[in-house]
Amino acid sequence: MTPRDADVALDWAATEGWNPGLDDARSFYAADPHGFFVGTWEGALIGCMSAVAYGDAFGFIGLYIVRPEWRGKGFGLRVWNEGMAYLGARNIGLDGVLAQQPNYRKSGFALAYRNVRYEGVASADEDHVDGVTITDALNIPFDRLLSYDTRIFTCERAAFLRAWLSQPQAHARAVAAIDGDAVSGLAVIRRCGTGHKIGPLFADDLSTARALYRALVSALPGETIFLDVPEINPAAVALAVEHDMLSVFETARMYTQAAPDVPLAHVFGVTTFELG
Repeated sequence: MTPRDADVALDWAATEGWNPGLDDARSFYAADPHGFFVGTWEGALIGCMSAVAYGDAFGFIGLYIVRPEWRGKGFGLRVWNEGMAYLGARNIGLDGVLAQQPNYRKSGFALAYRNVRYEGVASADEDHVDGVTITDALNIPFDRLLSYDTRIFTCERAAFLRAWLSQPQAHARAVAAIDGDAVSGLAVIRRCGTGHKIGPLFADDLSTARALYRALVSALPGETIFLDVPEINPAAVALAVEHDMLSVFETARMYTQAAPDVPLAHVFGVTTFELG
């Protein structure tokens, strides 16, 4: 893909109802410019897929779309094979719709757990949580934010994180929780075609996650909020439920090898279903 192709792919994702963020294409492409693939027919784009490599050991697949009129002809499989070949022997993850699990199993993926998308409405009375210090993430040296993100994501994604945190302020806001000199939480909210998505929402504990969530939504009363939660983390589910959010969608988190040693107790919101 070219950067312009990435914009087209995100437009397709919106058409599919995946509701991407308004600035997702730039951040996604920054993660690994070599990891985005398109299928063309006589110069026209007919399919796409992202296969982002995070170093030599891990990769993540997303944005696997074939235009409706070109489905069932084998073109999607050709794009898929290109992406899989690019990632090679890495452990590969994806968030797939549940109906596609059998097809992903045929390609060597195994279910690790489910991620659940929750939807709610930001309340005008959301407030900060006592005892938790929240600041604009851009006030924190990037290397400290990267260190915290890497500890939870389990591998470095510096190029992506830098782009993700610096999206236009009209479209996104990033906040961090600090405990003395240490970062104890990191969260981003971004505007989407419909409402706003929070992701990541990483925190050392439920109180910190609650403070981050409320800091992000407090300026958006009445707006629709989405949060993608690892079902395997009961505290994350509790956070969504206590804010009157309802489950509206779920994915199967799958890997080709053993699930990475992600500290899921600290994952209250997945960064993005497309890139992990």
